[in-house]
Amino acid sequence: MLKLFAHVALIALVAAPAVAAPSPAGITAAAQRPAAASVQQAVDAQVAALEKQIKGRVGVAFRLLETGESGAVAGAERFPMASTYKVAIAGTLLSLVDKGQMRLDRMIAVTQADVDQTGEVANRVVHPGVMLSVANLMELMLTQSNNTATDKILALAGGPAAVTAWLRANGIAEMQVDRSVNDLLNDFYGVPAGSPFVKTLMARGLSDADIEKSAYSANAAFEKDPRDTSAPVAMVDLLGKLLASPLLKPESRDFLRSVMERCETGAARIKGLLPAGTTVAHKTGTIGGSINDVGMITLPGDRGHLLIAVYTKSSSLPEAQRERAIAEISRSLFDYFATR
Repeated sequence: MLKLFAHVALIALVAAPAVAAPSPAGITAAAQRPAAASVQQAVDAQVAALEKQIKGRVGVAFRLLETGESGAVAGAERFPMASTYKVAIAGTLLSLVDKGQMRLDRMIAVTQADVDQTGEVANRVVHPGVMLSVANLMELMLTQSNNTATDKILALAGGPAAVTAWLRANGIAEMQVDRSVNDLLNDFYGVPAGSPFVKTLMARGLSDADIEKSAYSANAAFEKDPRDTSAPVAMVDLLGKLLASPLLKPESRDFLRSVMERCETGAARIKGLLPAGTTVAHKTGTIGGSINDVGMITLPGDRGHLLIAVYTKSSSLPEAQRERAIAEISRSLFDYFATR
């Protein structure tokens, strides 16, 4: 059963957690300005080459917070967010915490109905009678990409429409959250709307091989659906507002950053080719032809903080090849901003 959950979740393979460096205090973000033409041209060329390698589409956006230097390739194009949409859900919930309408220590029950929808909240917690704090649900949502924790947090945040309204109220136009994870997975796998996803899929008796093939293969109809999509530049904008602006109170901002620095998924993506020990606060997303990673890289020697969002779609090549594309783009941008 646990193997099945691993195949159907919107996550990458889980890697061992690294020890996170202390979160930087008081990042000062500058106004955006275009990066040097040579940098933009190099990223353009690299993305074009990588698209041929993965036989799919790649979208990239980046920004050095302290100088505002920014660039993108297919930056305004919409890509399925998969689990990267959990960043927006986290931001919405933390805004309620800041307003005193929610508490991170509030205890939330996880019921059997929740498990039937999107799976267990932890590998060894399989029986009814589970209660977790909002903070721990957030930890599971962002570090392990746990889908049951996500749907609990999404409900506490007011649901998908409330998250999209929060995005619009904070100037994020090219991103939207439309479905719970349960509903999104039902749509992707052709499960009847409103069904408890995991329970229904288990009842079908599909083999792990069948599920894995569809889980990591391009799905044209799904990619054309505008729901739960984002432009790469919109995600970088959101990351900047959450991690380096007064949008959240300092304690909520530091909480979010520290949790994202403990992310256990996607070790071969943004972090894949970076020097050992590099601090990365990030969130992955995986479904069908989309393998994604978004986050903030702390550059060495006080050189600043690099926001990056890399989205892919329309590729059915093995996961490792698509992850390598994200790693190569991330390393190229890291090298430029860390060594100039």
